[in-house]
Amino acid sequence: MLEKLKIAMISVHSCPVGKLGGRDTGGMNVYIVELARQLGRRGHLVDIYTRVHQPRHEQIVSLGQNVRLIHLKTGSNEEIPKIDIYSYLQNFTCEVENFRKFENSHYDLIHSHYWLSGLVGKQLQTSWHLPHVVMFHTLGAIKNSIGIGKDEPELRIAGEQEVVDNCQCIIAATETEKRDLIQHYSASPQKIDIVPCGVNLNLFKPINKEIARKELNLDGDKVILFIGRIEPLKGIDQMLRALTYITDKETLRVMIVGGDEHSQDMVHTLQKMARELHIEEHVSFIGAAAQERLPLFYSAADICVIPSYYESFGMVALESLACGTPLVATDVGDMRHIIRSNEAGRIASDNSPRQLASKISELLSQTKNQEQHIKTRRAMTAEFSWVHITDMILREYDRVCKNY
Repeated sequence: MLEKLKIAMISVHSCPVGKLGGRDTGGMNVYIVELARQLGRRGHLVDIYTRVHQPRHEQIVSLGQNVRLIHLKTGSNEEIPKIDIYSYLQNFTCEVENFRKFENSHYDLIHSHYWLSGLVGKQLQTSWHLPHVVMFHTLGAIKNSIGIGKDEPELRIAGEQEVVDNCQCIIAATETEKRDLIQHYSASPQKIDIVPCGVNLNLFKPINKEIARKELNLDGDKVILFIGRIEPLKGIDQMLRALTYITDKETLRVMIVGGDEHSQDMVHTLQKMARELHIEEHVSFIGAAAQERLPLFYSAADICVIPSYYESFGMVALESLACGTPLVATDVGDMRHIIRSNEAGRIASDNSPRQLASKISELLSQTKNQEQHIKTRRAMTAEFSWVHITDMILREYDRVCKNY
């Protein structure tokens, strides 16, 4: 039986309760909150450290039993690009230590998320003499190898390398990520443990399709859904091009959920593309939606599409299946593990428009036994419940603490 731990989680660049779908908010934010709450319910104490941000929250926010979110003033408190936060990491580390000393508290473990937090965790590990567990969520070297969007700066690659070399344990979400860490960062295989991401099965569950569509003011058209950040790596442009290859597209509607003020230029570019492709009447940009409303969108949709060039895991896929909605996804992240049968969906070999169109058309043609398929899809996500994922994380915590 693992003793009750006190865990310092670090999420310096993105507040876990930030609005989802924005430039720096997505699956990592969900991951941190869900894992912390599960740990708290088991009696472990979790403090999550992040920067003060806009809109402002109280310095200490309770996220549930035994879980605190702690906002620290450090450098510029305005929203700034992630890379600019690097200049304030030393200051942030000092603020964490000052807060710890003020409360006269002590921790058993550091768990950092993303490379910037990993650099903070490295400094704290040295001064606190504690084991440091890190999860990168995305890797700069892989993003650069794909060549879509802006290149990640060398500073990030060097920072990731420093974290890899000095931490005690790396949590990788997939076998692919483990291979990437070994190939691009010469990470020791013994240091890497594979634990997939999870899904909140109490939140993400099927809603009657007609009720969901009525709530969202949708008509009888077939609905293709995209949920996520609006950025080049997500391949949304490829999904729009795919629509032109689908017969009977007059009865289709594409709903794009996500984005913030920083993605407006790309939204305008995609809207222009839709006009040029003569599909603008079939495409709706919804903007960001609260996580609590996402099950409505999944349940109202006929298909959820993940046309990405790169995903470190693909939590949207789990959410969609938990709501009973099938997927068309490129072969990224953990899709091979998640989409294990034709009932779950289709995997496209790449995100070329013809490939996506072919897989979407296959799913749209299926009309039989939909109620049973919904139950089957949801059942496929049972192994990804946060209860199960937290069990796996705790085994890694136990191992790294015993070996430190």
